Amino acid sequence: MLLFPSPPVDSAATQLRDDIRAFLTAEIAGRTPLQRAESWNGFDRDFSKALGARGWLGMTWPKQYGGHERSSFDRYVVVEETLAAGAPVSAHWIAERQSGPTLLKFGTEAQKEAILPRIAAGDCVFCIGMSEPDSGSDLAATRTRAERVNGGWRVTGTKLWTTNAHEADYMILFCRTAGTPADRHKGTSQLLVDMKATEGMTVRPILDLAGQHHFNEVHFDDAFVPESALIGTEGEGWTQVMSELAFERSGPERFLSSIQLLVELIAALQGSDSSLAHMTIGRLTAHLLILRRLSRGVATLLEAGEDASIHAAIVKDLGATFEQDLPEIARNLVDAEPDRQSTRDLLAVLAYTMMSAPSFSLRGGAREILRGIIARGLGVR
Repeated sequence: MLLFPSPPVDSAATQLRDDIRAFLTAEIAGRTPLQRAESWNGFDRDFSKALGARGWLGMTWPKQYGGHERSSFDRYVVVEETLAAGAPVSAHWIAERQSGPTLLKFGTEAQKEAILPRIAAGDCVFCIGMSEPDSGSDLAATRTRAERVNGGWRVTGTKLWTTNAHEADYMILFCRTAGTPADRHKGTSQLLVDMKATEGMTVRPILDLAGQHHFNEVHFDDAFVPESALIGTEGEGWTQVMSELAFERSGPERFLSSIQLLVELIAALQGSDSSLAHMTIGRLTAHLLILRRLSRGVATLLEAGEDASIHAAIVKDLGATFEQDLPEIARNLVDAEPDRQSTRDLLAVLAYTMMSAPSFSLRGGAREILRGIIARGLGVR
């Protein structure tokens, strides 16, 4: 039986929640509802540094690496509050959520000492080198190859949908260091790529449906990466990347990245006597509370050092479904067309969320891949 454990009651988290809310009230007071809707993609290095200065990044990490040795639940509170408020989290998001923990678990001492304190200070941006053309979310089909040479590797291949590659300081690259794609999980490794100093690497922009530049194509053409870039053990990349994805798939971002639309919808329906509106808002609220409970259960497993990969996949799939359903539900309740240029906050936020929603079931693993992971974990596939 697959169980989601109950998170412990922590009175200290109440004070932390009050503190982060007060900070956000002052720090992002000028952000419009549309800007708050862009929280997931909102890139602001100064905001990330302000969070770091308060000790709210790298919260669970050892103090020797710039961390604060606090609980996973303290970190959860900060993540939840920043997303619920619509804060611009993109500059620290990937680094703090998964790249830092990957380095903490598998990285060399030199990598930890050089990079983790910068992430905790909100001063280091990471991107993820996983997805590739023609392979979707099938990471085991990776064709990007790193060939051994004197002093390191020569990397050739292409990574796709690489969020913030044009802004990033580093990438954790998932690649093949031995064998062929037919070997699937065997022969894969992770390399730490310096995005500012690696020759033979080209970053090309990909505009999303809203015309914004977050995604990129990253092409490696015989790019040299030094021996010191290896993360963990050569050939163990698959095991390492699965550990990384548990962090990526389980957090409150899986159901809060479009929360501003629900906020604006509730505001627009204030005073309505429509029974349909009342029932719909009640159902959405119930779904949100259940997703939050499941996500906190994953945080409990991670705090205990247990494998949460299947639980995380469930949260990610259910969260993406919730977020993708939300725009159409809003359209059925409001008699007006979505318009990003509208002076009505609901219509502007609705338009943005509608254009973003198709990506919700892709980021962190496509729905079909996740359901295959869940089925295998439950022993039915």
